[in-house]
Amino acid sequence: MNAKLMASEDSPKLLIVDDDPNICEMLRVYFENEGYRVKTAQDGLEGVQYFKFYEPDLVLLDIMMPKKDGWQVCREIREISPKPVIMVTARGETFDKVLGLELGADDFVVKPFDMKELSARIKAVLRRYHAHSKASDEEVVRFENIEISLQRYELKLRGKAIDIPPKELELLYFLASNCNRVFTRDQLLDKVWGFDYLGDSRTVDVHVKRLREKLEGVSDKWLLKTVWGVGYKFEVLV
Repeated sequence: MNAKLMASEDSPKLLIVDDDPNICEMLRVYFENEGYRVKTAQDGLEGVQYFKFYEPDLVLLDIMMPKKDGWQVCREIREISPKPVIMVTARGETFDKVLGLELGADDFVVKPFDMKELSARIKAVLRRYHAHSKASDEEVVRFENIEISLQRYELKLRGKAIDIPPKELELLYFLASNCNRVFTRDQLLDKVWGFDYLGDSRTVDVHVKRLREKLEGVSDKWLLKTVWGVGYKFEVLV
């Protein structure tokens, strides 16, 4: 049996949002033994309120809940924060996974789940998030009329900051950082969302469509281009 790890002020904070008190308690005990600081909420409204004052490093979020479902909670979190969200649900349909990704979820776990696998996924998502957060301002991507900062999660067009969901910004940053290189949808899911392809690439198409709406008419020196039959690239025109 593994020894219990003691949480400290530097330990990651988890927020568990699930309407099943037994699951909340099971997850709380397990992850406190893993060294995390843990809070639980048992409906979506409480989950949003806890997120705002507890400021967790990661949220484990159920979908089917009273007051506000997981989709709405994820949407509201993404309006104010890029902190990681893992959706934990009994529903395993591809549509649910795609919708979760489109709303900005970082991973998707189906009940019943293995605790060790869930722990590994949490650690992987936190590693990716902190790697993004450590990007220095010297690595801001700039082209004519556009500036993308992953550290500040900020997009500027013609010098003006534009509201943009975190996953859209991460996708744009990745493509612009690798300008003129074509990536398939599967590659973008892996590089930007950070886990294996889930069987439907529509989430990439939706994010690209939304980005194009924001970028329309900003510059004639670059564009977000579809390479038919392959994928997408950020093309810098000579």
